[in-house]
Amino acid sequence: MIKPLLLLSIVLINGYFLFTFIKDLLLHKEEMKAEKANGKVLPFTSFIMFFLSTFGISDFAIGSVLYPKLGWTSMKKLPGTLNTQCVIPVATMALSYITSIDVGIKTLLVCIVSQVIGAYVGPRFVVKLPERTIKLFVGVGLIVAAGLIFAGQMNWIKSNGTATELYGGKLILAAALLFLFGALNNIGIGSYSLTMVTVYMLGLNPAAAFPIMMGACTFSVPVGSVQFVKFGEYSRKITLYTATFGVLGVLAAVFLVKNLNVTMLKWLVIVVLIYSAYSMLSSLMKAEKVTA
Repeated sequence: MIKPLLLLSIVLINGYFLFTFIKDLLLHKEEMKAEKANGKVLPFTSFIMFFLSTFGISDFAIGSVLYPKLGWTSMKKLPGTLNTQCVIPVATMALSYITSIDVGIKTLLVCIVSQVIGAYVGPRFVVKLPERTIKLFVGVGLIVAAGLIFAGQMNWIKSNGTATELYGGKLILAAALLFLFGALNNIGIGSYSLTMVTVYMLGLNPAAAFPIMMGACTFSVPVGSVQFVKFGEYSRKITLYTATFGVLGVLAAVFLVKNLNVTMLKWLVIVVLIYSAYSMLSSLMKAEKVTA
């Protein structure tokens, strides 16, 4: 009985975000048309980004690299864009994974609630952060994401757990960490890799990472994203395209190529993340030297 209610809640909360987004879109149609994001390229980038995201390759990390490089959004609006663009695709992932992968309902609910609270607290502070602070957090976040993916590739992070439920201290620790990850989402640091490592370290079945991270994000991200929409601190055009073509990428990954080997793709992502983090942080240091 609890799982059907959980699935219904996912539909309702994401439906509320969709209503808020469409309302904002209709009020700012001309502003959206004037945005720099390329409407001919966006369908392809959206599809590929969320195709990869379905396998746990962070769309936050890819978006952090792609959008500033292409000049599609400002650094100020990057955190909001990274959050709003993934709401509908992640809801699709969550519905798919929660219905197909076994994980204890108590553990799932505790992780989801913790990340939602963290996400709700975050946006009201993030939108007030200066561009320098956002660059610093995103740059460090890219390095952390690359390090976690690299550790997994080298088998330094063991993934041989078999548990489907957490108890006692482990459950409390998971709740505290998911709260932190929810807050970090709002500064453009994706929670997928962090959640995956947490699941591995706590001895859960590695597959449990997917319903936990998608389930937590599908509640926490809409909560934070509604705030970004209200503040107008996001790219409407990017969000519109990813809500459409990103979902198609998710469906292709979930229903057509569940067993795709993404090892080489993860190595490529590591290289791109390190390069992008270096570029972002070095430009930040150069700017500080100029103003010093």
